[in-house]
Amino acid sequence: MQMTARTRSAVTQSNLKSRHKVAVTRVRLLREKHQQRRRRKRKDLPATLTTAVVVAVMAFLCRSAASLLKSPRAAPAVLSACRLYSSGGQYEYILVEKRGEKSDVGFIQLNRPKALNALCEGLMRELRQALDVFEADGKVGAIVITGSDRAFAAGADIKEMQNKTFQECYRTDFLAHWNRVSQSKKPVIAAVNGFALGGGCELAMMCDIIYAGEKAQFGQPEILLGTIPGAGGTQRLTRAVGKSLAMEMVLTGDRINAQDAKQSGLVSKVYPVDQLVSEAVKCGEKIAANSKLVSAMAKEAVNAAFEMTLTEGNHFEKRLFHSTFATGDQKEGMTAFVEKRKASFQDS
Repeated sequence: MQMTARTRSAVTQSNLKSRHKVAVTRVRLLREKHQQRRRRKRKDLPATLTTAVVVAVMAFLCRSAASLLKSPRAAPAVLSACRLYSSGGQYEYILVEKRGEKSDVGFIQLNRPKALNALCEGLMRELRQALDVFEADGKVGAIVITGSDRAFAAGADIKEMQNKTFQECYRTDFLAHWNRVSQSKKPVIAAVNGFALGGGCELAMMCDIIYAGEKAQFGQPEILLGTIPGAGGTQRLTRAVGKSLAMEMVLTGDRINAQDAKQSGLVSKVYPVDQLVSEAVKCGEKIAANSKLVSAMAKEAVNAAFEMTLTEGNHFEKRLFHSTFATGDQKEGMTAFVEKRKASFQDS
């Protein structure tokens, strides 16, 4: 049977369409394979880069550690790298690391030497961040805050405050966030060398213990600037040294030296300048060796004494005392005493 011209044309068109479909399918498959290869390469690339970065960082840290072992006077860049690694963040206005034989004391050094460690907004923000890091670190049992030999902190940053308005201060509750230091559950020790004036004195008083260098000076000179202390100066200073001395310091702007500060009860101990920081760290190590859980409870009880009547305070203390008997550390501490051995606290 012979095909007509129209039939042959229809068959030809059908064959062409089939071939076209096959060709399109092949092109699509090839394109998908190509895209899959590209995706696999993209997935592999970050892993390769991550591995390279890790290797480079570890190599750098090893070289840094080797240089530290070779020379006791390590370069500042190496020390900064170690601090960066240990603290988990980079800071502009403070230096952060761990100290003590067991690395259980958080160490924060204010580092604005040209401004005598004036407490600018950036410094206080970084101080809060460092405190948060140490609060979350289960190994750290105490924190030391210090400045330089010349100045713990010469006050708040006047240039930042100069042009603020009442509306702005009231709306933002200016300086309220400074209380983060006093709200730390872990004991905080201030090691004060040189000037602790205005906000610097207030910062020291927010800490739980103050050690002073022999040349330290404390003061609230805000009256000389046409204002008053705004971060606890009139309140904590009065509770520490009594009404008469607090009034004199706040109304005249006069300073007191380390010996007068100790005699008045503002600081607990005075040390030579070059021994101050190491002694503060030793105190931190003693605190860190105890139960961190119970230390926090003890700190809470002492702070309550400033907020309650004697009757209320005694009741609060008794309840906290009772609650320690629900802890494993109380059991361990008393058992160790009975068995005449050193307690091994687990902070639980």
